Order: sequence, then C-alpha cells, then structure tokens
Amino acid sequence: MARVRVATWNVNSVKQRLPRLLPWLDERRPDVVCLQETKLADDAFTALLAEPLAERGYEFALNGEVQWNGVALLSRVGLDDVVRGIPDGPGFPHQEARAVSATCGGVRVHSVYVPNGRVPESDHYYYKLKWLAALKDVVAAGPKEVLVCGDINIAPTDADVFDPEAYVGHTHVTEPERAALDEIVQLGLHDVVRDRWPDERVFTYWDYRAGMFHKDLGMRIDLVLAGSPVADRVAAAWVDRHARKGTGPSDHAPVVVDLDEAPDGDIGPLVPPPSFRGRTGKLPQSR
Repeated sequence: MARVRVATWNVNSVKQRLPRLLPWLDERRPDVVCLQETKLADDAFTALLAEPLAERGYEFALNGEVQWNGVALLSRVGLDDVVRGIPDGPGFPHQEARAVSATCGGVRVHSVYVPNGRVPESDHYYYKLKWLAALKDVVAAGPKEVLVCGDINIAPTDADVFDPEAYVGHTHVTEPERAALDEIVQLGLHDVVRDRWPDERVFTYWDYRAGMFHKDLGMRIDLVLAGSPVADRVAAAWVDRHARKGTGPSDHAPVVVDLDEAPDGDIGPLVPPPSFRGRTGKLPQSR
C-alpha cells in the first residue's frame, strides 16, 4: 500500500448520509474507507451504492443488518481475503454486524464498530469487554501490517473527553474498557492521531443535543490503530471536522490518515482546506 489515504467514519445511517458521503469521497478521495453504523442490510447497501462507488473506483466488502449496526470497507487498492464478523466472537445474543476485514494493498484492514456498553456492569457492558477480547485475538494472529479503524466507543484517556468529571459513572471511560483497548494496543499498535498530536484537544464525536458540537464538547472515540510497519509510514493524521458541520451531518467526524505522502501537507489534528474539488446536555449514549 503506497501513497494512500485511509479514512474511518461512523456515518450513523449510510442512507441518510448519502448526500454528504458521495461529495465527501470526491473531495477527500480516500483510497480505503472504513464505515460504521451503515444501518443497512448488504443487499440494500449494494442497491444503493454499488453504481456510484464503482464510478469512483471502489470495491467494497459488507457486514450489514437491517436498522442497526453495520460496517463496510471500501477500497481502491485491492480487497482480498474478506472476513465478515469476528470468527467465534460473542453475540448479544447472536453475532451482530460489527466487523469486516480485508487485505488492501498488502495491509490487513479491519473496520469495526465496538459495542457501546450502555451502562457499566450491564449485560451489554460485559458483552463489550468480551467482544474486545475476541478482536484482540484476531489482531494477535497477524499480520503486523495491520490497521484497526472504527468507532471504538472508548475514549482512551481523560484527555479524550471534554470533561472527565461529566463521564463518571458512564461507559466509554471505565478502567476495564480502557484496559481492554490497551491490551489490543500492546500487541504493537499505535494510536496514530494521538501519537502525532499528543497534547492537542481533538474529538471525533459530538452529541447532537445542546449545541455540543459548536461548543466543542466531544469525545475522541473513533480511532485508527496501526501496526508498526504501517505507523512508520504515517505522513499526516487528522480529523475532518468540516464533515460534521452543515445540514444533516453524522454525529461523528471522519478520521483521515495519509501514508507515505500527505496531499494536504502535515496540517495538524483538524480539518485542512478541501483536498480536491468535488464533482459538481446529556452525555452521548448511542446503541
């Protein structure tokens, strides 16, 4: 995988976000895209997006379900050895559509939507911890040329939430969740945005309510974790905050990582100017 742009974005319904997704693909031109919360069965996703994605040069792999969850992986640099879900992973009670992986240009790419956890000590919370343990086993099996991208539903440290005191008693910040994430990172992965910008205030999710986005009261829960051979190639890593603005946005912003070359330069942790011309209150607790 050379001179490639990788992005991950929880679109919170690909059907609702279609008027924004396609222009964004034209503007940023990512080569590999990990999508979460597509909220579409695979046949519905294909009917909606197969033609416009093909026009833009993308192959795609899907793991979707009706109404909830759903992940996708788009690639213009190859899409081989596709695996839907986590083999023998936990369910709630059945396996949900939360992971899809493939080899893209020599790098194993995982698009993941980690369970929310809902309430600490709940059944869904323990399901989340089991799911993360299953993901760790998959990543540990190799290869080292790997990217784990997606909505992790964990803020790795207190610096990744706008106010740690506001999250006391909530999921996303508990020690067991953070420890489970750290076990994955300790396999040799790098949180490339935080590694590149260790002291910056940077979030990827802002609740729709109470003007949280405009006040920049958010969380950094969408991550790109890279194995060392891939992390060594990072030329830029940033959050496309612009994609969270305007009419009908997702509540998440895309995270973008440039390997080997950075079309926009090493611009900082937040959104740069457009890469290319286009073709024409309460704390967040999502499912």
